[in-house]
Amino acid sequence: MTKRVREILSWYDSENAGVRSNLARMCNHGKLGGTGKFVILPVDQGFEHGPARSFAPNPPAYDPRYHFQLAIDAGCNAYAAPLGFIEAAAAEFAGEIPLILKLNNHELLYDEKDPAPSVTGSVKDALQLGCAAVGFTIYPGSSQAKSMYQELRAIAEEAKAHGLAVVVWSYPRGSGISKAGETAIDVVAYAAQIAAQLGANIIKVKPPTEHIEQPEAKKVYESAKIPIGSLADRIHHVVQSAFDGRRIVIFSGGAKESDEQLLSTVRGIQAGGGFGSIIGRNSFQRPKDQALKLLSAVMEIYRS
Repeated sequence: MTKRVREILSWYDSENAGVRSNLARMCNHGKLGGTGKFVILPVDQGFEHGPARSFAPNPPAYDPRYHFQLAIDAGCNAYAAPLGFIEAAAAEFAGEIPLILKLNNHELLYDEKDPAPSVTGSVKDALQLGCAAVGFTIYPGSSQAKSMYQELRAIAEEAKAHGLAVVVWSYPRGSGISKAGETAIDVVAYAAQIAAQLGANIIKVKPPTEHIEQPEAKKVYESAKIPIGSLADRIHHVVQSAFDGRRIVIFSGGAKESDEQLLSTVRGIQAGGGFGSIIGRNSFQRPKDQALKLLSAVMEIYRS
């Protein structure tokens, strides 16, 4: 095990051996194994956005097996998906890549102003499928957030008791914040802090913009002269907000964009001390050869 991975595991010395072992599995797997950096393939979009919006741009992606093979061929640290997609191919690809079972999901057929995901899987499911971790989404800013926090706390306690790591998608959303506020620097940093406080081992947030949503926070950012002018500055601040960088913070890839746009964001994440990316639509919505080339370029940036 590399010195960097041992350092990362030392931040989680309150966790049991099972959790630390599964964190090590993900840290040490794939092309970035041992570097302390992560590239994870998440495929929850079929549930979250619908099948056509997710998979029609690249029809082979309708098949759950496609995503397992893409994550393996790309050399990702892990593959994350809801229950159905993992169940459909876990036996065929058993042991080939660490798995993260997404335990709650939200659909857009009834897209309320204050969303609340439904619990769609269990810790028992994750154990039976051989997963290394469970994933859970919270929406800070939603009027339903308190229920999500309570659900997460209970699921995290159960998962960790069985040796599973906990990955939290912390996505500000709801009537409590504006659309611009969903990616505002103060809100994203707050979301990372909330996930860390709720016991997340790995935190997933969106890359933040320079916008500041909360008037009281704006006063502090200005008086303390917190640098937020570049993406690297903002990434550094978000990582700092997760226990001064003692929690793994990775950043979403978002909607499909050009290779250069995505790589520019990845360079900012790397320069700011982010731990990596979780890239879904920018991977599986491209033909496989293009996706592999792009993911290889992303990993090279993080390897540097």
